[in-house]
Amino acid sequence: MNAHPGLAGIAPIDVSDPELYRTDTWQPLFAKLRAEDPVQYVPESEFGPYWSVTKYNDIMTVELDPLTYSSEIGGITIRDIPDDIRRKSFIQMDPPGHTAERKTVAPIVAPFNLKNMTDTIRERTNFVLDGLPRNEEFNWVEHVSIDLTTMMLATLFDFPWEDRSKLTYWSDLSTFADYDAPDAITTSEYDKFEKLLPMADYFGRLWEERKNQEPRFDLVSMLAHSPATQNMDLKRFMGQLTLLIVGGNDTTRNSMSGGLWYLHQNPAEWEKLRADPELVPKLVAETIRLQCPIIHMRRTAAKDAELGGKTIRKGDKVIMWYISGNRDEEVIDRPNDFLVDRRKARQHLSYGAGIHRCVGDRLADLQLGILWEEILNRDLKIEVLGEPIRMKNNFIRGITELPVRIAG
Repeated sequence: MNAHPGLAGIAPIDVSDPELYRTDTWQPLFAKLRAEDPVQYVPESEFGPYWSVTKYNDIMTVELDPLTYSSEIGGITIRDIPDDIRRKSFIQMDPPGHTAERKTVAPIVAPFNLKNMTDTIRERTNFVLDGLPRNEEFNWVEHVSIDLTTMMLATLFDFPWEDRSKLTYWSDLSTFADYDAPDAITTSEYDKFEKLLPMADYFGRLWEERKNQEPRFDLVSMLAHSPATQNMDLKRFMGQLTLLIVGGNDTTRNSMSGGLWYLHQNPAEWEKLRADPELVPKLVAETIRLQCPIIHMRRTAAKDAELGGKTIRKGDKVIMWYISGNRDEEVIDRPNDFLVDRRKARQHLSYGAGIHRCVGDRLADLQLGILWEEILNRDLKIEVLGEPIRMKNNFIRGITELPVRIAG
């Protein structure tokens, strides 16, 4: 391997190990990197060599320069996906192709449509909360976080209601990464591709129906009628579907669970919130910052560049660690504290920035806000009974179990 110029700094720290996120032991490693080597080259890892970008402003520099740092050349994850099965979506594209495809789906989360969806989201939230067991243990992730986000996905796609659990499975399959686990739902990227083919078949049938109908206000119809997306090949079709399913699910699902965990750990913040429900929007932003549902995003250098005093070479893999940038002491006051009244609560990287900022960020905020408004309206006494069980994954910061009990 050729040496990189400008590599002065501490010994390489490989923060790509998925086990760090399952055990929630990543914090001190990133703190050291931010303090001593914020743009660091890691020559060896399970995922090959890469640059770690760990500070807020350096991450923003990468995010806001898509001509230098490409999403299209190598994809958006630290794991390389073989070209023959790489499912390409607009988040893995550079302009101008990215711009046209993103515009196709953006109207579904435009302000006027969010206003139209508010009553439906509140009605479903009420239904779920009122149906939760009282005085017995249950898994908050399964009965609240997954249930609510799956309902929302089904609405966005106008997906057959009775089959909506398929959306949850396809989302889990798309983000699954612990291929060596005894209970693995998929064993490799090729196996994952094969198991997602039924998703393409199912949506293909919906596509054929809707392309021959008048345009409707759902994601399938939008894709089928847009010149930018109506002639996609199989890999692009699968890529757009998995992006929209995962994007509409994981951020919100894991923040619904993470928010409850952070409030449990910070009872004084719970009391602030109960005393002043107007703090809910700040609670939502603070939850998304600290939970940081997307741990990293990758870019690939399209040309040589300088970043943080280091020389990035064309073709290098550049990893923006959102989970670290969200705790940058130089930008965020008391970054490791959970504060429901944080002054600049929306100053975080969890939604990305620039042309690739999460298209559904306001919808996620809306769903989370309504959930906490209705919990406060009912004055639910939710007792967290144990530590969350976290995913072994370096891309999605997921929670699979959170045992709780509601007094009543």
